[in-house]
Amino acid sequence: MQKGRVLVVDDEADIRELLAMTLQRMGLDADCAACERDAVGLLQSHSYDLCLTDMRLPDGDGLQIIEHVGRHCPATPVAVITAHGSAENAVAALKAGAFDYLAKPVSLAQLRTLVKTALKLPRAGQGRRGESDDGRELPTLLGDCPVMRQTREMIDKLARSQAPVHIGGESGSGKELAARLIHLQGPRRDGPFVPVNCGAIPETLMESEFFGYRKGAFTGADQDREGFFQAANGGTLFLDEVADLPLHMQVKLLRVIQEKKVRKLGATGEENVDVRIISATHRNLAQALKEGRFRQDLFYRLNVIELRMPSLRELREDIPVLARAILERGARAAGIDPAPQLAPEAVKALQDYDFPGNVRELENILERAVALSAGGLIRVPDLQLTREDAPGEAGERGALPLQEHLDRVEREAILAALEKTRFNRTAAAKLLGITFRALRYRMERLGIQ
Repeated sequence: MQKGRVLVVDDEADIRELLAMTLQRMGLDADCAACERDAVGLLQSHSYDLCLTDMRLPDGDGLQIIEHVGRHCPATPVAVITAHGSAENAVAALKAGAFDYLAKPVSLAQLRTLVKTALKLPRAGQGRRGESDDGRELPTLLGDCPVMRQTREMIDKLARSQAPVHIGGESGSGKELAARLIHLQGPRRDGPFVPVNCGAIPETLMESEFFGYRKGAFTGADQDREGFFQAANGGTLFLDEVADLPLHMQVKLLRVIQEKKVRKLGATGEENVDVRIISATHRNLAQALKEGRFRQDLFYRLNVIELRMPSLRELREDIPVLARAILERGARAAGIDPAPQLAPEAVKALQDYDFPGNVRELENILERAVALSAGGLIRVPDLQLTREDAPGEAGERGALPLQEHLDRVEREAILAALEKTRFNRTAAAKLLGITFRALRYRMERLGIQ
């Protein structure tokens, strides 16, 4: 088996020697360059599995190395070495396309972790779309309209980086699915994917939930406990509804992202964590920043690369494909053969509908329609599309009968609470200030599945 080969670019001889020795002990070949010109020459004459470059070089900088590799050796990941505390340089490098970064003084443990992760990147021809290394079927984003093709291409690109990604988009548009795909198509695919709903964690428990605690750290801490960061070590931590984090927690999160270390409650020392951060929210994060509800420094660390998930209204031509896939998946789960079909007029009704709840709402509508349909054919009445959201009637909303208006407001409030609590009905009832029984009754009355 051919040994991996790494290019080290740094103008300090002792740093080059330290890095080269560490790489050789990992069983890798290492070439060294002291300046950009020498690095470019080596890149033109050799093929590398990874390039490690300092940001400051006597005849250029790391950004120029990233640009050269991106143009001429796009399959080679580049990691940059930044000055201690230079968050701006790290963010600039990640935005330019760097795979990851290391801060000086270089931690050899973090270096080894970075190198191992980079070498796990799929090479050209490896890993077919939709299938994992062991042949298991992977989740996928269906649809062939231009917007969806661009979204998939962006996800493929992001999977080859370790840069923090922020996913924006409306509720139900598939933000968590996109995060999972970035994880599963990248070098961390064998590690854990840990989703966290930041809006569902009580503020008093946030620090212990995120960072863990030692036995005796507080009343009731009768044993050591790992936090979300430890659980995601070696994988991806998905921070959903990150805009709901209180300011004091934003400060602590920023430090962990910058230092790549966490301290458990009650612990005296810190521990390294190797975690990729992907965040998401349906809110306008830039607006939260302007209003002082979100820290600027954390915003720039989380929003290094932004991925926007399109709404279902932007994917109308793909709705028949999505609907068919949802119906077939539901039929398999229920043991129904063949799967129910949509009548042509039902397909047209779905394509004309605005879907405020996006794909999640489409799934709910079709699940209900299967139960109401007869003979395996779903017709327009089976869909039970709400009149107030039907296309062409937006201008009539202000003239709705009072009960219909109240039902719409109540429905939106319940759906928002369910979304915020990841569809935990007990937690949603508490958030709404009603009993679980009252919530269940209202959901049944309003047809919320």
